[in-house]
Amino acid sequence: MEKKFKIRKDDTVQVIAGKDKGKTGNVVRVLPAKNTVIVSGINIVKKAMRKRSQQDQGGIAEIEAPLNISNVAIVCKKCGPTRIGYKLDGDKKVRVCRKCGEKL
Repeated sequence: MEKKFKIRKDDTVQVIAGKDKGKTGNVVRVLPAKNTVIVSGINIVKKAMRKRSQQDQGGIAEIEAPLNISNVAIVCKKCGPTRIGYKLDGDKKVRVCRKCGEKL
């Protein structure tokens, strides 16, 4: 069974723990099996890449490594990093900011 996370692709998040604490970025990918997210421009690591063909260039590439989902907080447009709550809007469940109540 696949886990459901409150953070989704294209959400703006802020890192709240680790070497990139305080930085913000957009979620590129959510990996529910590993409880991690990949955020653009955050947690950059160097990786050795092998040449695949004669024209292809190998060397050291910088890629975004996954962050644990507990180390990021979603960012509200009004009040900054916050937790997520839910409200029922008719028959739909809508994500809202816990601080100000605005839709996320």
